Amino acid sequence: MTKQAQPPPPGDRPSPTAPPPPPAWRHWLWPLAIVLALGLWTVLPATRSTQPQKVNLTYSTFLTDVDAGKVKSVTIKSDGHTSGRLTNGHTFSTEVPIQLAGDQLLTRLEKNKVAVTASQPSTSTSFGSQMLSLILLLGPFIIIFWFWRRLSKGGAAQMTGVLGGVGKSRVKVFDAERPDTTFSDVAGYEGAKGEIAEVVDFLRRPERYRRAGAMAPRGVLMVGPPGTGKTLLARAVAGEAEVPFLSVVGSSFVEMYVGVGAARVRDLFAEARKRAPVIVFVDEIDALGGRRAAAGAVVSNDEREQTLNQLLSEMDGFEAAEGIVVLAATNRPEVLDPALLRPGRFDRQVTIPLPTLAERAAILAVHCQDKQLGEDADLDVVARGTPGFSGADLANLANEAAIVAVRDGREVLAAADFDAARDRILLGRREGSNVLLPAEKEAVAVHEAGHALVAALSPSADPVAKVTILPAGQALGVTEQLPLVERHLYGEDYLNQTLAVRLGGRAAELVVLGQGSTGAANDLAGATELAIKMVREFGLSPALGPVGYPQGGSVFLGRGAPAMSSRPFAEATQAAIDDEVARLLREAERRATDLLTRHRAQLQELAELLLRRETVDGTVVYGLLGVQPPSAHPAGETIAPRRVSVAKKPAGDRAGQASAGPASGVGRTGRPSRDGTG
Repeated sequence: MTKQAQPPPPGDRPSPTAPPPPPAWRHWLWPLAIVLALGLWTVLPATRSTQPQKVNLTYSTFLTDVDAGKVKSVTIKSDGHTSGRLTNGHTFSTEVPIQLAGDQLLTRLEKNKVAVTASQPSTSTSFGSQMLSLILLLGPFIIIFWFWRRLSKGGAAQMTGVLGGVGKSRVKVFDAERPDTTFSDVAGYEGAKGEIAEVVDFLRRPERYRRAGAMAPRGVLMVGPPGTGKTLLARAVAGEAEVPFLSVVGSSFVEMYVGVGAARVRDLFAEARKRAPVIVFVDEIDALGGRRAAAGAVVSNDEREQTLNQLLSEMDGFEAAEGIVVLAATNRPEVLDPALLRPGRFDRQVTIPLPTLAERAAILAVHCQDKQLGEDADLDVVARGTPGFSGADLANLANEAAIVAVRDGREVLAAADFDAARDRILLGRREGSNVLLPAEKEAVAVHEAGHALVAALSPSADPVAKVTILPAGQALGVTEQLPLVERHLYGEDYLNQTLAVRLGGRAAELVVLGQGSTGAANDLAGATELAIKMVREFGLSPALGPVGYPQGGSVFLGRGAPAMSSRPFAEATQAAIDDEVARLLREAERRATDLLTRHRAQLQELAELLLRRETVDGTVVYGLLGVQPPSAHPAGETIAPRRVSVAKKPAGDRAGQASAGPASGVGRTGRPSRDGTG
């Protein structure tokens, strides 16, 4: 019985209802407010009309009213401003000239029995004026204080958020709700799926394994080239598992502050212990599990090393985690720390290789479920023409084929759409035939005809599938070779004939045109690299004997160590290697030249045919030579499963080709060989 959180039963959850409509009386609020405003505007002036009416009098009128006895009292200020009350109750105000405000005026007022009061002019201002002055004086200080308080609160809140969440792991929890991906969405890889599903089954039903004395593995490490479906398998595990699933990326543990990554690892496993039994998936684990620096190393990363130490302790330390299985994925297993790979931490390493022929067909079928395929679109044929393609490459191939069909105004995918999509992925965008000058076009036709004829005349080389002189990407022309079966071991005859095929374009230029050109630069670089591997790594040189000096580098990402790195051999050995590489290349060029010289007429005919058609099928090449196209490999069509691949396959010279070679007797097949003019 698992401890995963279960959603409440449907009967306990109240059904959602619509909110009640707003009351109807709220529509009368605005008219009521308008009526009240009009009433106040009408009533307030009437209340103020009961107060005495104040009139402004001129000085002459004021004297006349005094003589007539209409003035009851008066208040005279020293600045001449005079106010008072009339006998009818009204108040008045007037301005008395200061020169005339003397004894004569006072005598006149006393004679008419007017109460006289003297006062000084008021120097106080109104309350509103005082408030305005105070606001203008204190306003800048108030604004500055408000901004200061706001910035202080914002900075404190931000610092609180940083310090409060710095040690929290950015983990995504799949408990009740799970991804829709299942094992049925992952085509092929039955062995890898079975091994991972066994771990899930142990967490579901641990009593079965306890009765047999079996212990659950602490961790499962999935390794393989990019795009082979490691993360897809993890999503399928999350969809299939009946236990909680925690997903996190390795780069989310590493920060610039020392100790942050270790705190996040502790928080991750603390969260996992609350939900045990649980699966924790760490994608790109090489970001935090890299090899630690040796003692006395000049360059070290304390934060990364402390994060790794905490992960090692959590997986198999003094207090080992129980009921937690760590599922990790990486395409750089060679950089992982050895302590991380020992039993008790990652007990199992599952290799996810490039898919085989049958697996590629199954993957294409998954990605073509929502597409309409024509009668001539055979996914088995497409799979045979895509050796070395990963699952992501095949998904991109199906999508590009659909784009090609839409570009032509169709909704049904044909076989030509998949061919155009494969050329677009391997070579780049196709250019028009008018890009080349006539002389250049003829030279490219001769060059590609030389590649095709040498490949067709070499019994161990891969068969010719297509020859074209239409520029695409950085290639001015392409000779495409597709293997009938997937190879796992490469004999010396295959490698030597591959060298001859690569140098067939240059040999054709020497035979027909009498000179070489820059179009063979890429061919020479690829042939030289293959010859160096034959001498240094494969032990195929009689002069050096059975010795191997591998260049190193990533297992799945290719690209060995820099050329200027220290060499494990002497200068004399390097000179011998250079001599042997030059010998292999000269012998390959001589074989290609001899073949093309004996078949000069077919070479010229194929070049003229390319100038007319621009693209020629491989069957036409074999027809010109009068030989039967190879239809099956002598060893049969059986394809053995591949497990490990290290070195590079001697494939073509176009960008994006996968490469492999023998490693302990096992290798892997690369992408279609493409010898082109660039």
